[in-house]
Amino acid sequence: MNAVLGVGGGIAAYKAAELARVLMRQGFTVNTVLTRSACEFITPLTFAALTGRKTITDLFANRSAEEVLASSVEHIQVARENSVLVVAPATADLLAKFAHGLADDFLSTLYLAFTGPVVLAPAMNTNMWFHPATVANVAALRARGHRIAGPDAGDLACGTVGEGRLAEIETIAAVVAAAALNRNDLSGEVVLISAGPTQEPLDPVRYITNRSSGKMGYALAEAAAARGARVILVSGPVHIPPPPGVEVVPVRTALEMRDAIMGRLEESTIIIKSAAVADYHVANVPAQKIKKTAARMSLDLDPTPDILAEAGARKGDRLLIGFAAETRDMVSEAKRKLQMKKADMVVGNFVNVAGTGFESDWNEVTLVMSTGETAPLARASKREIAHSIFDHALRLRLALHASQ
Repeated sequence: MNAVLGVGGGIAAYKAAELARVLMRQGFTVNTVLTRSACEFITPLTFAALTGRKTITDLFANRSAEEVLASSVEHIQVARENSVLVVAPATADLLAKFAHGLADDFLSTLYLAFTGPVVLAPAMNTNMWFHPATVANVAALRARGHRIAGPDAGDLACGTVGEGRLAEIETIAAVVAAAALNRNDLSGEVVLISAGPTQEPLDPVRYITNRSSGKMGYALAEAAAARGARVILVSGPVHIPPPPGVEVVPVRTALEMRDAIMGRLEESTIIIKSAAVADYHVANVPAQKIKKTAARMSLDLDPTPDILAEAGARKGDRLLIGFAAETRDMVSEAKRKLQMKKADMVVGNFVNVAGTGFESDWNEVTLVMSTGETAPLARASKREIAHSIFDHALRLRLALHASQ
C-alpha cells in the first residue's frame, strides 16, 4: 500500500518522521510532501533518508523549465499512485485551505486532486483549535468523510496546557491503516465498551483493585472509532489518555460501572465488556480510616454486580462480547462463561504469561464464539488484537443472523 504523508508547518512536524517509520513498519510505502513552513521545522532530507524516496517540497521553486512542466502534473500522478493521504500535523492554515478548496502549494493542490481516503491529524494552540473558523472548517472536512485523528490534550509548545497536541503516533497510524483498508465497516454502529479496573473502597483512603491497565479496552475503543463507529467508553481509573473522538464515562466502583453500562445499553449495537471488574466489595465501608493495630482484622465481602450476565439477559439482538482473564483452563473457562452469561463471544487470555495481558502492550487470546467456533489469535499488539476481534465479531454477527 502507498501512503502520502503531508507535513504542515508546526512544531509537531518533527513527530511526522516517527509516523513515517511506523507506517513503513505496517507495510506502507511512504511518500512525503512538506509545506514550505514545514521545512523550517524539519528537513526534507530527514524524510528522504527514512523512506528512501524523494521528498516533495514545492511546485516550482529552483526548477528548470522542463522540471516545472513535469511538476505541473506531478500532483495528479502522486494522487493516483497513493491509496491514502495523511496530513500530520494538519495546521489551522492547512485545515482552512482544504475546507475552502484553496490550492497555492503542492500539498493543497494534491489534496484537491486526491480521491482516496484522507486522514487529518490537527495540531495547534488550544485557542486556535476552538476558534469558530477552525471548528467550522473541521466540521466541513468531517462532512466530506475525512477522518480526524485528535488532537489530544496536554502540554503545548506555547507553554499552555489544553487541547491541541498532535495525537499519539500509534493512534494516527491505526486510523491510517483503517482508512487505507476502507475499514468503515462499523459506520452506524454504537459500540459500548468497558475498560480498566474498578476500585472497591475499604475505608476513605484504601481500596481493593487489580492490575488491569485498561490498554486492551482502550485499544478496542480506538479501533472501533477508526472504523467509523460511535464509541462510548466506560472506564475505570487508568493512566492512559482516551482515544480521540470517543465519549468517555469515568467510573470508579463496580456498581458505578454497572449503572453506566446499563444506562447506555439501549443506545448500543455492540457491547464489549473488557473491564476487569472486582468480584467482591466491602459490605459496610467505615466512614473513618481504619487504624492499624496489633490485632488481626477480617473483612466481610459481598459479591459485586455481575454486569456481563445482566447485559446478557437484556441484550436483545445486540452483539455481546465478554473477556475471561484466566491463570489456567482458559478455553474451558471462556466456554463456561459464554454459556452462563449468554454472551456471543468471550475473549480468553492468560494473565500469568510474561509479556502479555495485564499492563502489557501485547496480548495473546483465544476467541470462543456462540457458533461453537474457537479462534486463537497469536501474540500481537493490543491494537492489532482489537482489530482482529472486530473482524471476527462482524463475521459472527452475520453467521448468527443467517441462522435465525
